[in-house]
Amino acid sequence: MDYKKSGVDIEAGYKSVELMKEHIKKTMRPEVLGGIGGFSGAFSMAKIKEMDDPVLLSGTDGCGTKVKLCFLMDQHDTIGIDAVAMCVNDVACAGGEPLFFLDYIACGKNYPEKIAQIVKGVADGCVQSDCALIGGETAEHPGLMPEDEYDLAGFAVGLVDRKDLITGENIKPGDTLIGIASTGVHSNGFSLVRKVFEMTKESLNTYYDELGATLGETLITPTRIYVKALRAVKESGVTIKGCSHITGGGFYENIPRMLPDGVCAEVKKDSYPVLPIFKLMQKKGDIEEKIMYNTFNMGLGMVLAIDPKDVDATVKALESAGEKAYVVGQVIAGEKGVKLI
Repeated sequence: MDYKKSGVDIEAGYKSVELMKEHIKKTMRPEVLGGIGGFSGAFSMAKIKEMDDPVLLSGTDGCGTKVKLCFLMDQHDTIGIDAVAMCVNDVACAGGEPLFFLDYIACGKNYPEKIAQIVKGVADGCVQSDCALIGGETAEHPGLMPEDEYDLAGFAVGLVDRKDLITGENIKPGDTLIGIASTGVHSNGFSLVRKVFEMTKESLNTYYDELGATLGETLITPTRIYVKALRAVKESGVTIKGCSHITGGGFYENIPRMLPDGVCAEVKKDSYPVLPIFKLMQKKGDIEEKIMYNTFNMGLGMVLAIDPKDVDATVKALESAGEKAYVVGQVIAGEKGVKLI
């Protein structure tokens, strides 16, 4: 008896590392110290000397049951973008710059080529957010997970000067809400998605005119990464008073997270285009509107609170960064929460 016969293939692990190295290399930043494959990832913190009061930020998350879609479609090169996005967007929400990312892949069996494809997606997400991939772990779990399945999670560490922290504490009635478009369902609500749509290859390969793509292509679209967009707003001279990443819990849970007591976010439902996938899902699943807005991003991946005088500059900065931005509402006096009108 040996380790391989018990279900863990060490040689496959070595091969996975070799295959993923080419993807990891493209994420490197000058602060990364040492090579790939050490026991820990080393990252120089010399940058903090440039700040008056440096603050470390962190975010950790996974991709939820969206990975089920990857299994069915046998497409594994984009789910890593989702894993990175869920973490770095949270760091950016606080005004921070993501510095480095580490991933964790648990699998029933280590198929090196598949693992390398997953890490390729992680690396692509890191490139999109200027974040270095400095380490990770691939854990083979025979007997705990089916051989052809895996789960993916990770965490990011970022940095911000305290004076640049986005806390929401200065949000007041009259402030404007700016929404930034999402690319689709992102990585939240897939347990409901999988109840609405039959999760078979035939169903996922079905083309919908209103989507302009197959169902599978639409659903697997990676989560949008907003790091560079928020950086563009900051560099334009605009102060972002509050920032909400619209993830699980939709509008009702996430927007209030950026609000101080005594104010309410008033969002106009017709102020931006709700993406076709959400309309299709609501109709097909006979889902109440409130549940949709309490589960999904409904076409907005981020919502910002800014001073009304900064609207034009904010929209211009976001559009220059390649985003679609909309004035979606305002802040009013009232009990902390969200009103959809």
